[in-house]
Amino acid sequence: MDRFAAMTAFVAVVDHKGFAAAARHLRVAPSAVTRLVGALEDGLGVRLLRRTTRSLSLTDAGERYLGRARVILSELRDAEDGVRAERAAPRGRLVVTAPAVFGRLHVAPLMSAFLARYPEVVGELSLTDRTVSLVEEGIDLAVRIGSLADSSLLARRMGATRRVVVGSPAYLARCGTPAEPADLAGHELIRFASLTSPDEWRFHRDGAPLTVALTPRFVTNSADAAIGQAEAGGGLTMVLGYQVAAAVRAGRLTIVLAGFEPPPLPIQIVQPAGRLVPAAVRAFVDLAAAQGDWQFGDETAYGS
Repeated sequence: MDRFAAMTAFVAVVDHKGFAAAARHLRVAPSAVTRLVGALEDGLGVRLLRRTTRSLSLTDAGERYLGRARVILSELRDAEDGVRAERAAPRGRLVVTAPAVFGRLHVAPLMSAFLARYPEVVGELSLTDRTVSLVEEGIDLAVRIGSLADSSLLARRMGATRRVVVGSPAYLARCGTPAEPADLAGHELIRFASLTSPDEWRFHRDGAPLTVALTPRFVTNSADAAIGQAEAGGGLTMVLGYQVAAAVRAGRLTIVLAGFEPPPLPIQIVQPAGRLVPAAVRAFVDLAAAQGDWQFGDETAYGS
């Protein structure tokens, strides 16, 4: 038995003073109203209505139940109206997390545009290269780069990014341009610790994985620091393509070993599965899909 349908039928019978009138109001057959009210009484184990051929009245139990039923149905309508209103107009708090550099370059401007569009939303943006638990830390959405280890997340792909090795034109003029990964042994190397393993860089040759032993001159957990050192002529560094796209287009950095890059990494927006999607979450993802230029998997993003 659908208790809410039965409760609705019972209240309609009382309000419209009969089963036939209640059926017309609910736009169902009178027999359906009779079955619902009968099932409700059977489930409760009491009679709610006194029926005769000429009259219909409430029992004492029916009087008590009617008041409670009206409150419950009113609260249900309020809850449904609230959900519909939320779908129509995003509001409330929206918490988003993203990798530090990507968040600064791409997610922060998107959040600004989103808040300007939806004035009833309060936004919170957390930039960190740490992989956070969305449920435990109260995060609505996360931008993730790379394959997902957590299969319980709902993901929407927004783009992709290369893993590139770059150096400044001045450094390459001074030390030469490596023609293949093995040539890195003769170069000053800058390791961005959040991207690469401590002792190797990974490449692909003819579709097969290839690793090169790494002896870095400079190690940092900051992409900005690694890129700054490379721009200053301090050596070659491996970073994600979106992190240096502007510097490459401006000529401050040059991509080397492009023919040996591993496959691009997906850029995805993820959210916890198995919950009602708030209007603000849905609207943010839609805006990212419409306005976010997150394609860094081919040469066009770098001015080539």
